[in-house]
Amino acid sequence: MENTSADNTLPKLFMANLKKFGNKKLAMRKKDLGIWQQYTWQDCYEIVKFFSLGLTSLGLQRGDKVGILGDNDPEWYLGEVAVQAAGGVPLGIFTDSIPSEVKYIAQHSDSTFIVARDQEQVDKILNIKNELPLVKKLIYWDPLGLRHYDDPLMMSFEEVVKRGKEYETGHGRLFEENIDAGKPDDVAVLCYTSGTTGLPKGVIMTHNNLISSIRSWFSVSTHLATDDYVSYMSPAWVPEQSQGITGWLVSGNVVNFPEEPDTSQEDTREIGPQVILYGPRLWESLVSTIQAKIIDTSPLKRLIYNLCLPVGYKVAALKSNKMEPGRFWRILFKLCDWVVFHPLKDKVGLSRARDCFTAGSYLSPDTLRFFRAIGCNMKQLFAATEVSMVTSHLDGDVRSESVGPPLPGVELKISEAGEILVKGPGVVPGYYKNPEATRVVIQDGWFHTGDAGHIDDAGHLIYWDRVTELIELAGGQKFSPQYIEGRLKFSPYIKDVMALGGKDRPYVTVMVIIDYDNVGRWAEKNHISYTTFTDLSQKPEVIGLMRRDIERVNTTLPEAAKIKKFCNLHKEFDPDEAELTRTRKLRRSFMETQYAGLFAALYSDNNEYKSETDITYRDGRKGKIGTTVKIQSMD
Repeated sequence: MENTSADNTLPKLFMANLKKFGNKKLAMRKKDLGIWQQYTWQDCYEIVKFFSLGLTSLGLQRGDKVGILGDNDPEWYLGEVAVQAAGGVPLGIFTDSIPSEVKYIAQHSDSTFIVARDQEQVDKILNIKNELPLVKKLIYWDPLGLRHYDDPLMMSFEEVVKRGKEYETGHGRLFEENIDAGKPDDVAVLCYTSGTTGLPKGVIMTHNNLISSIRSWFSVSTHLATDDYVSYMSPAWVPEQSQGITGWLVSGNVVNFPEEPDTSQEDTREIGPQVILYGPRLWESLVSTIQAKIIDTSPLKRLIYNLCLPVGYKVAALKSNKMEPGRFWRILFKLCDWVVFHPLKDKVGLSRARDCFTAGSYLSPDTLRFFRAIGCNMKQLFAATEVSMVTSHLDGDVRSESVGPPLPGVELKISEAGEILVKGPGVVPGYYKNPEATRVVIQDGWFHTGDAGHIDDAGHLIYWDRVTELIELAGGQKFSPQYIEGRLKFSPYIKDVMALGGKDRPYVTVMVIIDYDNVGRWAEKNHISYTTFTDLSQKPEVIGLMRRDIERVNTTLPEAAKIKKFCNLHKEFDPDEAELTRTRKLRRSFMETQYAGLFAALYSDNNEYKSETDITYRDGRKGKIGTTVKIQSMD
């Protein structure tokens, strides 16, 4: 759909929804102290308008950058639209970023204002404020614990809104004039990349990039103004910018904000959203949770589940192959849905879901097939920060091995090196303050994704892995570590995993992170005593449990890619240790250095490795964890 002058920027879309819905329809809900607080479009307008004018009165100029740091709340969404309405450029910072990461993004983006949620985030900024000379004000929206702070840099969200109301006197139409001055090619937001291979880069995203991309997706996928959407993924990440903020403004749906991250699952169950977008890690976590609860349930319930699940797989396979299930299978599936699948979906907030999507990184085919088997209309998207939405599964054409055909208006091709190239309205102008990197990845309008894959005969994109992360073994064979990792994470007992190989390594090995909660319950059920994560991970019985899952996955792998050795790591991967990005992707090059000794031991004749790992606590203190990691051969 073409963007008209009346709706070609996000603030203009916001005003169009205000005119259409006003006080007649909800725009948002936020759970606070157990009660869902409701916001109409008129309520949102009052906040956006006066917060925007307040920022202008404080010196925000057109093109100025505003960093936002906090959990998913109405203040993030409304604050972002308010910044854009004033001509500023918002950018998100992940809530769990440590001060050095916050400093890098604030400095690199030239942020002049920081909007932060609470005391924890405010403290991060105050600790580095002397290194952020451009920052004029630190604005917070949750005052808990901040009563006695008297730093002149600080100001509450409410104070800015109040200041905006006062500023309106004598500037009656300034808010509307600022919005009218916005153009589709203006920068809408800076989204920083995950930084898997180095420092994060600031991706310049225009209003046209975001709006055109989401409209292309909505043209092949139903999104209604009456739908409920739960804002779960951080708006610092492009999927939430696309489906969350832009999708909210384009469709006019209701956005729901959980009370806290820890209550999001129960809050989602209360809302029962029609459209759900989670990253692969959350879908994998849900599978693990479901499987663990089935293992812990009564023998009768476990038997019923095990009888029904194959029916679900059968019906899902027929639909994926564009075949209508016969009368017998339809009746049998409805019975299974009534007895098992619907109650199961209700427990995890999927009972009303019309469409379930995943994007951001590789999702195991096992996970996708499982959710489709229990009746979830699960689809994959292929997207990247620099191109927004690229492909999507369509109803009646879902293949577990693909990420779907290209969306309308998007062109795809595969380079001679096997790299996926993309052209379309979602391709961004480039990276902020990094023209050299822009020239490398955008050539003749084609964005070079750095991802490997191919397009099948049906026009579906088959995603393999990052080009740089397809690993070649000493014998010349290549394998995809993400494929192996995804298959292993389908186990309820494996939280994370890293597959290893290389030109100087003759076979594949893996480093496994146990799911502490699920393995802990399994250990207690089997009368295995343990004290800590480290102790549990090295128990012989737990090692045997991991071995069975690796044997299961090995049966699906070609001979060259079969796992020959493994170990259970004594700690979890941690983004604070730079082992994961803030979007929870493995930083493989860093890990190769961090665990060089352990990796070498996995390719030696040793059956154990004495590990001593540096760790960083949340307050910045350093420490070490030492233990003996047992190495196991699959022979």
